[in-house]
Amino acid sequence: MEITQSTVPGAGILHDCLTRAGQQFRILVARSHGREITVYDSAEPDRAAATIVLEEDEADQVAELLHSRPITDRIAELERRVAQLAGSGP
Repeated sequence: MEITQSTVPGAGILHDCLTRAGQQFRILVARSHGREITVYDSAEPDRAAATIVLEEDEADQVAELLHSRPITDRIAELERRVAQLAGSGP
């Protein structure tokens, strides 16, 4: 995926995303801690097909769904690595 980032003065950080399949969407990380996801029409790439506004906790829930592994698995892996580095783990 190709991702470019820009600052929108007074609004936040805008991430323009283009998938390998050519689908385009944007994520605005607002200064107010909200998120806006805008999906573009594949037939007319300059026309927004939909905008989804997420509150901070909703964005966290979606991020958890998109991770390849649940956060509990990732934390357990980090704990194992720390234990190995400390010499107290397998």
